[in-house]
Amino acid sequence: MSSDIHLAFAHPSERSTATATPGPLDRLSVRDHIVEIEIGAFQQERGNTQRVCFNVVVEIAPLPADLDDDVDRILSYDRVTEAITAELADERLNLLETLGERIAERILHEPQAVRVFVRIEKLDRGPGKLGVEIVRSRDQIRQAAATEEHLRPRLMYLSNAAIQSDHLSGWIDQMQRQTSPLILCVGLHALDTPKSGHKWTQRRIDLLAIEQNAWCLAARDERCVVVSTRTELDWAMKNGQICVWAPSKMVLDSADGSTDVTADSLTLAAWLAASFEAQEMVVVGADLVSDQSKDLGVKLHVVGEEQITL
Repeated sequence: MSSDIHLAFAHPSERSTATATPGPLDRLSVRDHIVEIEIGAFQQERGNTQRVCFNVVVEIAPLPADLDDDVDRILSYDRVTEAITAELADERLNLLETLGERIAERILHEPQAVRVFVRIEKLDRGPGKLGVEIVRSRDQIRQAAATEEHLRPRLMYLSNAAIQSDHLSGWIDQMQRQTSPLILCVGLHALDTPKSGHKWTQRRIDLLAIEQNAWCLAARDERCVVVSTRTELDWAMKNGQICVWAPSKMVLDSADGSTDVTADSLTLAAWLAASFEAQEMVVVGADLVSDQSKDLGVKLHVVGEEQITL
């Protein structure tokens, strides 16, 4: 029993040795890799960074006999640290468990990787280290289907006047006739919103106002379903469901700067379009588009509320 308790808190390299399967496997390790990031489910962890320590051990197939000291033929340490960096940059996460799972999966897609131990610890949340450790093998990871179609949606951004227009169903009809999936976006509702005088709390209030408007749009057409996560959007696009984007979760969890408090709702919609590599974004409400917003990095098709032909 004492040995089992020791292994529970031992470095992943010791656990790897103790649980090794028959047959020779080499081990690659990255120890005490510390990064300062924003992560966590608690409100006090939002907007603040903390030190997080990574310890990773990768069991790999034996190196070829004709390696010839060629660095391009091995799984290098850089691939491990790059996996950590890539997952931290992808989006802001609440759970260390989610981060560990994604890092393990990315590493296990490397041809030589057989099994991986990932330990992640928060160093600043208390007097000790708080963390999780997972172990995954190659046969546990999700294999992406090589033939899976990459869907590129079309977005339609609707002004408040467009949401209330008698032409709304007609616009949606025309967009739905296209072969690509449809995502609808809206801005703040027309009612006065509270003013907090604080940029980050105001950001939350404004995002909630956008989501209230999304529900108002959904009430106008029963084909429209309000969704808030990328997983829901992916599912909806594959299954022909028309989505209305509720942005709070994706925006607040983003790690690429889209949480900029100065971003308006049209800029947020353009960010969503870019993240899904959308074919274009139709903006119904010509008055919404300024010279600055024409440079949002996505193809805009602008129409006025009185038009019905897109």
